[in-house]
Amino acid sequence: MDTLGAMRVFVRVVETGSFSRAAAELGATQPTATKAVAAAERRLGARLLHRSTRGVTPTEVGQLYYERCKGILREVEEADKVASLVQDDVAGTLRISSSVAFGRRVLVPLLLRYRREHPRLTLDLSCDDRYVNLVEQGIDVAIRMGRLADSTLGASYLAVNPWLMAAAPSYLAARGAPQRPEDLETHDCIVYSSVQGDARWHVDGPGGATAMVPVQGPLRSNNLSAVLAACRDGLGLAILPGYVAREALADGSIVPVMTDHALPSQEVHAVYPSPRLVPRKVTGFIGWLRGQMAGEWWARAP
Repeated sequence: MDTLGAMRVFVRVVETGSFSRAAAELGATQPTATKAVAAAERRLGARLLHRSTRGVTPTEVGQLYYERCKGILREVEEADKVASLVQDDVAGTLRISSSVAFGRRVLVPLLLRYRREHPRLTLDLSCDDRYVNLVEQGIDVAIRMGRLADSTLGASYLAVNPWLMAAAPSYLAARGAPQRPEDLETHDCIVYSSVQGDARWHVDGPGGATAMVPVQGPLRSNNLSAVLAACRDGLGLAILPGYVAREALADGSIVPVMTDHALPSQEVHAVYPSPRLVPRKVTGFIGWLRGQMAGEWWARAP
């Protein structure tokens, strides 16, 4: 039996005046309770209890030890209550990690809304297009796109993130619109290097066949805002997530291209340091965010 367990036994023996009653209250046997107190006495090198046929009473040392044990056990109980409260309540600090584009265009407006609903919660948002180590950085939950690597992290599916091909009307007026995947080889294409790093675009035809087309053009960037800006400026065709293209599509500065073809979509997951004992502030936020991303979330203003 560990030290705290032995303390609990000793305290109940003193308070009940009986090994058998203390053992029954704690769900143990009398020999177990007797051995726990005897082991404590050996460890301390002092007799803690007077034993007689009428029962047990604490010695002078035992009385002092009893008072200190009660205080320690009370502190342990309070610590457990605090941990349970934080675990079960949507309060404290929620540290979130996201890509730059998703964080700025989608997550920030949603977080402002979520904070109004949970005024006791402090939000700490970190936007970075590199994968961060959740444990090292103290991140509670990260929003990640695409296939997840096998790991010890916990993960919850949120939604799907579709991509589309688009171009500015000025570009299409000058160069025409591609009709088939192979037409892309003759067009200027703006490459988002974080995803299409090999400059090969994957396009699914109406029959389901997938074509991998090598593309080239005047600009490559690992920043989606840069890709969108170049596309709006008529620099070429671009592949963009729906949530990045939404406003530009709405104001007509870019238009969809090859709409009878499909591009690979990504899954969106919430990732957290461990699948076990996930704090309430994390599960609550993930559940709320999943509700906000139901349906065609990428087409709605957040």
